[in-house]
Amino acid sequence: MAQTTETAAASTPAGQSPRVPRTPRIHRAWFVAAVTFVTIIGAAAFASLPGLLIEPLHEEFHWSRGTIGFAVSVNLALYGLTAPFAAALMDRFGIRRVVAAALGVIALGSLLTVRMTAAWQLVLFWGVLVGLGSGSMALAFAATVTNRWFVARRGLVTGILTAAGASGQLIFLPLLSWLVEHHGWRPAAVTVALAALVVVPFVWLLLRDHPADVRLAPYGGEYADKPAPVPGAARRALAVLLKAARTGPFWLLAGSFAICGASTNGLVKTHFVPAAHDHGMPVTAAAGLLAVIGVFDVVGTVASGWFTDRFSPRRLLAVYYALRGISLLFLPMLLAPAVHPPMLFFIVFYGLDWVATVPPTIALCREHYGEDSAIVFGWVLASHQVGAAAVAFAGGVARDVFGTYDVVWYASGALCAAAALMALVISRPRTEPVPLAGA
Repeated sequence: MAQTTETAAASTPAGQSPRVPRTPRIHRAWFVAAVTFVTIIGAAAFASLPGLLIEPLHEEFHWSRGTIGFAVSVNLALYGLTAPFAAALMDRFGIRRVVAAALGVIALGSLLTVRMTAAWQLVLFWGVLVGLGSGSMALAFAATVTNRWFVARRGLVTGILTAAGASGQLIFLPLLSWLVEHHGWRPAAVTVALAALVVVPFVWLLLRDHPADVRLAPYGGEYADKPAPVPGAARRALAVLLKAARTGPFWLLAGSFAICGASTNGLVKTHFVPAAHDHGMPVTAAAGLLAVIGVFDVVGTVASGWFTDRFSPRRLLAVYYALRGISLLFLPMLLAPAVHPPMLFFIVFYGLDWVATVPPTIALCREHYGEDSAIVFGWVLASHQVGAAAVAFAGGVARDVFGTYDVVWYASGALCAAAALMALVISRPRTEPVPLAGA
């Protein structure tokens, strides 16, 4: 356990021993991580809904799947593009304020969709508002908490916090799919809004921005005063991007993570349920399979965090992308009206790999970019979501044009092979990472 390092020596009368604060049996960092975990679980409700909306909105409003996919793509793109600015805003205004405001925006956007009557309103309410709010709750949030509160066990904590999204998917997907099938999509949207609002008190009352706020050292590290708020959040985020863009590892990380987003959030999370439904599988059964992916995602991501503390993150990424690509190439042959053992094998295999890429990607950002790694990861995450947005839209268009999703599954499998090669050629830093904003 890391010990508190503040001292009362300067104010201790002569001849008396300085009073050293008692080391807590359980470090406060673990409570902060627990609150972050619960927050991400609550926020996972809005990430679980888009794939369930495509068929109901198509049937009620007669919007094309491409149009609905465009709204989802706006949501995914803004989710990513907001992340680096959110990381900088957390440096400026604190984690609590940014996350609480983001949850409020998510709740507002979800509630407004209940009253929509036109496709542009879906783009505005779900695409823009929920996208902006969810971007501030993106993985940059987990990276910021990990960087501030942990020195030891960073890979493990990153894996646990990343797995929180999958845990939320496990909790909310069966509930939301049941609501959509039996009561329509509107109660599901209201449930998403309520889930976001319920989390706000936990964030405001229990989360702390920095170990120095409670006079502690980070777990496994030495005490340091809380840094002064960093002004110019947007300027800093852009400055970090411009500096990082001059380095090769940034483009390799961004490119491979764009393929990661295309092959997960953009493809499977958005289009798996309607694709399975095309083959006669009930929506609730397809959503249940996605939830099972969430079960094994928790195992795979936590294990990936453990591996990242012990093995080369470059090699781990290459293995993860290669295995994911192979699994996607087999998926079109497995879709059927009923769930058979080969499909269950795919769900387990793919689930273990779902976001296992996150801990080694964050580790590589930290390795190359030091104190600015959270913001750099925010930009890398932006590429992840741009890739997801492109495939969310392209998948809907492909279904409208070809009447099947098969071409998208095959293309994504091939892209994963390219991502594996990109991960292998990421170089090691020659010197200690220098903060990019001050470079």
